[in-house]
Amino acid sequence: MSTLDPVAVFRTEAAECLEAIEAGLLDLTHQLDNRDLVDAVFRGLHTLKGSGAMFGFEALAAFTHHCETAFDRVRKGEVAATSELVAAVLAAQDHMRALVDQPDADHGDTGHKLLAQLQAAVGGKQAAAVAAPAAVPTTAAGREAPAKKKKNSWRIRFSLPANSMANGTNPLGLLDELRDLGECSVRANTSAIPPLDELAPTELHISWDVTLTSEQDRSAIDDVFIFVLDDMELSVEEISGTAAATADPVEEKAAPAPVVATSAAAVPEFRPVEAVPAKREAPAAVSQAKAAENVRVPAERLDELMDRVGELVIAQSRLSQLASASTDIALRSVSEEIERLSGELRDTMMVLRMVPVATLFSRFRRLVHDLARETGKVIELVTEGESTEVDKTVIERLADPLVHLVRNSIDHGLETPAERLASGKIEAGTVTLSARQAGGEVIISIKDDGRGINRERVRAKAESSGLIQPGQPLSDSELLQLIFAPGFSTAAAITNLSGRGVGMDVVKKTVEALRGAIDIVSVPGQGSEVSLRIPLTLAIIDGLLVRVGSGRYVIPLSAVEECLELSLEEDLRSRGRSFISLRDSLVPFLRLRDLFRTGTKPDVHQKVVVISTGTERVGLVVDQIIGDHQTVIKSMSKLHNNVATFSGATILGDGSVALILDVGHLVAAGQQQEAQLRVAG
Repeated sequence: MSTLDPVAVFRTEAAECLEAIEAGLLDLTHQLDNRDLVDAVFRGLHTLKGSGAMFGFEALAAFTHHCETAFDRVRKGEVAATSELVAAVLAAQDHMRALVDQPDADHGDTGHKLLAQLQAAVGGKQAAAVAAPAAVPTTAAGREAPAKKKKNSWRIRFSLPANSMANGTNPLGLLDELRDLGECSVRANTSAIPPLDELAPTELHISWDVTLTSEQDRSAIDDVFIFVLDDMELSVEEISGTAAATADPVEEKAAPAPVVATSAAAVPEFRPVEAVPAKREAPAAVSQAKAAENVRVPAERLDELMDRVGELVIAQSRLSQLASASTDIALRSVSEEIERLSGELRDTMMVLRMVPVATLFSRFRRLVHDLARETGKVIELVTEGESTEVDKTVIERLADPLVHLVRNSIDHGLETPAERLASGKIEAGTVTLSARQAGGEVIISIKDDGRGINRERVRAKAESSGLIQPGQPLSDSELLQLIFAPGFSTAAAITNLSGRGVGMDVVKKTVEALRGAIDIVSVPGQGSEVSLRIPLTLAIIDGLLVRVGSGRYVIPLSAVEECLELSLEEDLRSRGRSFISLRDSLVPFLRLRDLFRTGTKPDVHQKVVVISTGTERVGLVVDQIIGDHQTVIKSMSKLHNNVATFSGATILGDGSVALILDVGHLVAAGQQQEAQLRVAG
């Protein structure tokens, strides 16, 4: 039986905690006076510090403590939250991430520089006093005497759930935090410990009675228990200074407590406060139930399970084919039942692999924040359709391309505040990330309201680079697609953001590897929009199975618009022009029989399958449409990586192999053929 590595679990939880801290800091940038956001960031830092110390990440805990202290001063009103403080903690957060990933590495003096930056952001920015005292005490020399804080005394009684230590809560750490607040007297109550033969070593049966004398107020005590408050029993009572000096935390029973007392014999020496025991157990049960709703599963196991489901779908397809050729009613019944169950299992598996694009979009808030400070531009990031779900593999591969596109929009697209005001726009530029589902695809768009793409500069750069011939006629779409050529850049100088001409090339290669396509729309002076059309999943797709000659091929069903019949006479009439008339518009088509060089004669009644990517359409002439097919995608071998016509292969029910057509490549080939025919005409 394999056990989880506790350090690996901590790193996973620390990454989630750092993401939550970053989100809170970025929200705080726009709402510096929001107390809830300040508290949320403080709690995140407090959690990270405590967990780091628990798992031996001492450098992380010590460094995070300074950031926590800074936000604690903000919470108490000693300093004001400023954009400089947020920027300092964001930079410190990157160092925290490095301390989590490489705790033993030499990070140089990075930590000292960040702490100096943090101190500069906090120091000298004291919040205004709420009210001035009537008279300020002075010393004999006339200087203002330091004010003495009043000491308060508290009796604290608390007990934790029996499973708290198994869940990672260390009660000794809570006691240490109470001792840090002031003079502390601690007494443990062991009366609830069961006999040795009934004792479970992982369960906690001890409760504590603490008397604390401190200059801190009640909120400091609450902060100690802030992360375990929902599952514990806690009583905090303020007592007078005299009582605090003379009272014994165990023997004193006269102090009021919200306990329903019975006889002395029925009440143990110290009992955790339980106003209504039955109702107090409910929150812990609810909390444990909620914790059990989510289970961490390594991504590799999901991939393995997806492979098994794919093999099951292939086996089920073969069984269905055998059953359809058999007269055995029982065999057909079993086949139909297995087909239903495998379909439900496939759909469930697909849902397990889906994650919302919000997990992808959230990464760009920090990127936009940093680029705004670096470029001096005022940028507003807007996200839409964050609940749209995509296969987790697609999300992972899209991260880098989207970074390039967002950086390109900010560097090339958005103008400086002065330029925007001069052109009649508002000072702040807007970058919009949106996602929506369209059939079996998800469309992710990056839109800005900047200056747009300068066509003249793109053409001039393409001609000077030899990508096109001088004066070569190009459609607007073809001209804009040139920006994805390797090494293409219109930047006047190389900067940290752009200028080397490698980013957009990477975008195109990654999207094509995902069997996707890119559309660009740009209006001079109004902005540009780049849309990525990506399949929802890379594992199993719905396909249209067709026959060309003696071979069978699969066309992704999400790209299919309609099917038409093409008779032999129409085929002969259309030779030399390869166009069909479709509702008052001409659509170019490709004869797959010629493209694949089958060497066979066409069927008498051929079919045209009209496919599209965005606004571009092309027809594919096939001999027969066999029907829809659940396609388990298998990657092509390394020897066939350069065959652009096919994006993969699948195994049919009879064990034969069918190639999956690359829709984007075929549409581009059809449009290129159309352009050549128009020039020749």
